[in-house]
Amino acid sequence: MEDFNKEIFELVHQNFPGLAELALQKEIAQVGSLKHFKAGEVIMNFGSYVKLVPLLVKGSIKVVREDDEDGRELLLYYLYAGETCSMSFSCCMMDKRSDIRTTAEDDSTVIAIPVKYVDEWMSRYPSWKNFVMRSYDSRMQEMIKTIDTIAFKKMDERLLKYLKERSIANKSRIIHSTHQEIAADLNASREAISRLLKQLEKKGVVTLERNKINLL
Repeated sequence: MEDFNKEIFELVHQNFPGLAELALQKEIAQVGSLKHFKAGEVIMNFGSYVKLVPLLVKGSIKVVREDDEDGRELLLYYLYAGETCSMSFSCCMMDKRSDIRTTAEDDSTVIAIPVKYVDEWMSRYPSWKNFVMRSYDSRMQEMIKTIDTIAFKKMDERLLKYLKERSIANKSRIIHSTHQEIAADLNASREAISRLLKQLEKKGVVTLERNKINLL
């Protein structure tokens, strides 16, 4: 057990303090591997089998759901350092294809855990079980917020919320994106997004450039 990756061990210690057992930290450092993704790179795509569970230690990841019937997409939430994608737990434990796509919002690094350890650690390490359950709860709350936003907020409110979330994820007030990409994330038409962005610009909330939005 002493034969483990010390860099991964330190990253677990720094980013996942809730994983309290020293033996668990060492085992993660032993079986895990570091994977790096450039901004915009797809990490897991729709329909793929989940072979690795990511523990995010740097950057941010966008999680998107696809409609089964017409292929339209909807942004569910963002992941940040110290978090994991609970939907990947479900897919790997049930051995089913992914219903989501995860994309690096900016340059990101994850500790990739082979799926066979996810369930095994649930019975061996209480802190891992708590971590998995907290991840499920956190993601459920995020999805409830998404549903509430769709059901109760006007599109201009949804757009502004989306821009603020992108700004936080990128750690920048400059958002590099086309109107079509934003429309896809919000399940809206490009024309509606362009019109609302123009309105926000007139109100002094944003300034618009080609494929770039500056959130003031």
